[in-house]
Amino acid sequence: ILTNTELEKLRSIDTGVFQSKTLQTYFRADGKPGSLAKGVERLCRYAVDAVEDGFQVIILSDRALDSEHAAMPSLLAVSAVHHHLIRKGYRGAVGIVVEAGDVWEVHHFATLIGFGATAVNPYLALETITTFEEEVDIKAAKLISNYIYSINGGLLKIFSKMGISTLQSYHGAQIFEILGINKTVVDKYFSGAVSRIGGLGLDEIARETLIKHNRIFKLATRPDTILPTGGKYQWKRKGEQHLFNPQTIHLLQIATRKNDYNTYKQYAKLVNEQTLQAYTIRGLFEFKYNRPAVPLSEVEPIENILKRFATGAMSFGSISHEAHSTLAIAMNRIGGKSNTGEGGEDELRYEVMPNGDSMRSSIKQIASARFGVTSYYLTNADELQIKMAQGAKPGEGGQLPGHKVDDWIAKVRHATPGVGLISPPPHHDIYSIEDLAQLIFDLKNANRAARINVKLVSKAGVGTIAAGVAKAHADVILVSGFDGGTGASPLTSIQHAGLPWELGLAEAHQTLVKNRLRSRVVLQTDGQLKTGKDIAIATLLGAEEWGVATAALVTAGCIMMRKCHLNTCPVGVATQDPNLRKLFTGEADHVVNLFYFLAEELRETMAELGFRTIEEMVGQTDALGVRAVAAEDWKQKDLDLSSILYKAPDNGLSLYQTEVQDHGLSEILDHDLIKAAQPALASKEPIYAEFAVKNTNRAIGTMLSNEVSKIYKGQGLPADTINFKFKGSAGQSFGAFAAKGISLQLEGEANDYVGKGLSGARLSIYPFADVKYVPEQNIIIGNVALYVEGLGDHGCEYMTGGEVLVIGSTGSNFAAGMSGGVAWIYDAKGDFSGKCNKEMVDLDPLDEQDELRINHLLKMHVKLTDSNLAKFLLSDWATQSSHFIKVFPKEYKAVLLSKANQLTIS
Repeated sequence: ILTNTELEKLRSIDTGVFQSKTLQTYFRADGKPGSLAKGVERLCRYAVDAVEDGFQVIILSDRALDSEHAAMPSLLAVSAVHHHLIRKGYRGAVGIVVEAGDVWEVHHFATLIGFGATAVNPYLALETITTFEEEVDIKAAKLISNYIYSINGGLLKIFSKMGISTLQSYHGAQIFEILGINKTVVDKYFSGAVSRIGGLGLDEIARETLIKHNRIFKLATRPDTILPTGGKYQWKRKGEQHLFNPQTIHLLQIATRKNDYNTYKQYAKLVNEQTLQAYTIRGLFEFKYNRPAVPLSEVEPIENILKRFATGAMSFGSISHEAHSTLAIAMNRIGGKSNTGEGGEDELRYEVMPNGDSMRSSIKQIASARFGVTSYYLTNADELQIKMAQGAKPGEGGQLPGHKVDDWIAKVRHATPGVGLISPPPHHDIYSIEDLAQLIFDLKNANRAARINVKLVSKAGVGTIAAGVAKAHADVILVSGFDGGTGASPLTSIQHAGLPWELGLAEAHQTLVKNRLRSRVVLQTDGQLKTGKDIAIATLLGAEEWGVATAALVTAGCIMMRKCHLNTCPVGVATQDPNLRKLFTGEADHVVNLFYFLAEELRETMAELGFRTIEEMVGQTDALGVRAVAAEDWKQKDLDLSSILYKAPDNGLSLYQTEVQDHGLSEILDHDLIKAAQPALASKEPIYAEFAVKNTNRAIGTMLSNEVSKIYKGQGLPADTINFKFKGSAGQSFGAFAAKGISLQLEGEANDYVGKGLSGARLSIYPFADVKYVPEQNIIIGNVALYVEGLGDHGCEYMTGGEVLVIGSTGSNFAAGMSGGVAWIYDAKGDFSGKCNKEMVDLDPLDEQDELRINHLLKMHVKLTDSNLAKFLLSDWATQSSHFIKVFPKEYKAVLLSKANQLTIS
C-alpha cells in the first residue's frame, strides 16, 4: 500500500533500466453502448505497448477524469490488464500499480491484489484522512500510518482465513466468487473466476459508474451537501434498506408477544414484499401452482413441522444466559432443537426445572476451540454438531473479549475469568475428509443416541464437500448462509464473506442426489430465514430442516443495534453486564409463538402448492420459477438463476433422508471394556483388566466414558476406579473424551489424536518392553496429542488453560494463540526461544512453586512410564532445573497479578 509520496517516487524513477508508465483508466461518459468496452480495449492495448517499450511498472490511474470522461472501476481495469498481459505472455515482465479513488476498505485492497495488482495507492482515502488532522489533533502522517497499518492487518486476517501464508501466494489467486456479473465479462476480464448467476454486462457496469460520475459533473438530482450515511452494517433512516428494520422488528415483536397471527401476517407481508425489491436471491422466485391445491386440513399437523426447526448456534458468552436459556426452553416445548453454540453449557441446565421445562440444548456444538466439550457435555445431547465454518464469517474462528469472560462463562468453558478466548479458524484435528470421518466416529462413540451434524457454509464447491461429508457418515448436513450471525462478526466478513444459502443449499442437494447420497442424510439450512415463505423456498430447494436464529432473537427482544461485541446490548440479549441483563424482557412463550406462526404460514403455502407433507415437498424445484422482471429493470433482467432451480434426476432414490448411516459401532473394543467395567459402573468397585489392541481399534475408552457420564455425570468416578492395560498398536483417538476415574495404560504405540477431548481420565503410553531404540529419541504416538517427551510444530496452539510439561525438544510456532494455562519446557539445547511464538506469551524463569509442580509431574511420569529421561532430571535437578523455561500467557499473567493485588488490598 503506497502513500502519495511513495507513488510519486516510483513514478519519477528513471535509471535507464527501471521506468514506470502511467496509463489513464477512463472511458467516454456518453452513455452509449460499447463505450466502456472501447475504453478497456484501449487500456489493454496501451499496456502491451508499455511492456514492449521496456517499461517495468505500469501505473493505472483514474485521476484523469472530467465531464466527458469517467473513471473505470479500478478492479475491472486491473483484472482486464492483468489477464490481457497473461494471454500475451508479458505479465511476468511488469508490475501493476493502481492509483485509484474507489479504494478505501480492506475488501477493495484484497480484490485488487487478488486479481493482479502489485501495489495500490488509495489517494482519495488518504486525502480524506488528512482532513481529520485538526479534528482529532493527530498529525496527518500518523493518521495515514495508522490507516495503512489497519489495512495491512485486515489483509493478513483475510490471508489467514484462506490458509495463505504470504502475499505472493495471494497475489493473482482470485479466491473470490463473483456475484451479479455476466459470463461474457467474467470470461474475458476476470478469466477463471467462479460466477454462477450471471448479471451485469459492461454496458450496465458503465451505467452504474455514470450514476456516480453524473452526480459530480451533471446537475445533481439530490441536493445533498454531505455524503450519504451508508447504512450497510446497521439500519439508517436514509441509508441502505434492511429486511429487519424498525417496522418489521416492531410488528414481529408485537405479534409474538400478543400471540396475534394477523399481526404476524402483516410482518410476513412486509418482509416478503420487500424481497420483491431484490434484497435476496429468493426474492426473485415465485411459486408455480402446477399441482392441485389441497385442503389445509389435509396438510400434516403443525406439531410434526415444529420438530424440524432448530435455532442457530449462538454461544453462552456471545449472548446472555437469559437469552440463551429462553431459546432452549421454547425449542424444548415445541419438540425442536436449540443449539449451545461453541461456548459449552452449564451442567445445571441438564436438570428439569420445577415447572417441567428444560433449559438443556438438544444440539451440542463441537467447534474448533472445543470450549466446554467434555464426555458429560456430549452425553447430554440429541445431536452433536461439528462446526466446520460459520456462515457469517467463513474461515474465521470466534473471539470472546476478556471483559465478557466472567466467572460463570469461564467455568462453563473451562477457561480463566478475564482472559479473552480465541477460536482457531480450523479444527486442529481436521485437515482432510478422513480426519473429519474420524471425529464423526469419535462423537458417535461418545453418544450413540445422538445424530452427528456437520455444519458447512454456502460456497462454490460445497456440493462436493457435502458428498464427502455424507460418505464420512454424518447424519445431518447443515449449509449455512452468510446473512446470519450476530453483530459481533467482523465488518469485512459481514459484507464480503460467505454466500446466500440459496446457492449453497441448491448445490449441495443437487450433488447429493446426483451421487445417490441424498437419502442417507438430513439436509438443513439457515441464514436469516424470516417467514414461512422463506421456509417453503428452502424446502423446495432441498432442505427438510431449518435453522432460525436472528428472527428468534428479535422475538426475544433484539433490536439489531449491531454492537454485540461491546457488551453494551441495551436489551440484555448480547451482554454479560448484570445490569443490562436485567433489561431482558423475552419469554419462551414469545419464541414458541414465532415458530407456530412460521409453521402455520408454511402449512398454508403447502396447501396452495398441493403438498400434504414436508417429505413430498423436499427438492421439488419445479414448484418454483423466476418472477418476471421488467425490461427497464437493468440490474436484474440478465440474472440467470436456472442452476439454482435445476431438478436433478432422483435415480430412483428419495429426495430426503430415508436411510440410517452405518457408523460401524457393532464390533468395537469398548463393548468388551464396558462388560469388564460393570462392577465399577454399578458400585464404584475398582477393577483391572488387560487387552490386546491393534490399529483398527479406534476411540478406545470413548464409549465406556459415555456410560460413566450417563451414571456419574460430570464428576465421574473416583481416580483409578477403572484400570485397563493395553498392549499393541492402538488405532486413532486412543482415550478420546475419556472420563474421570478411568486410567488407560498402553504398552506399545498409538496413532493420531491420543487424548482428544480428554475429560479427566489418565492416559499413559510407553514403548514395548523389548525395544532396542532410545524412547525419548523416537516417536510412539501420532499427531494431535497432549504433552509428551518431545513434540512437533504448533505445540500448545490456542491453549486456554491447564498445565503442559515438555521434557524433550519442540517444533516451531509453540504457543501461537495461547491465552491461558502454563507450559514448562526443558530447553537443554537453548534453542526454544527461537521456536516459540512470543506474540501472546512471556518466557519466564521458574519460581519455587513451578519447581515443586514440575517435580511432582516428573515423579508421576516415572511411576506411570518408567521414563529414563524423567529419572535423570530428578536425579540431577539442581543442575537441570536451570534449563527449564516457563511459558506464561501475558493476559493470563496480568489477570492473576490483578487478583493477587486485590487479595492483598482486601
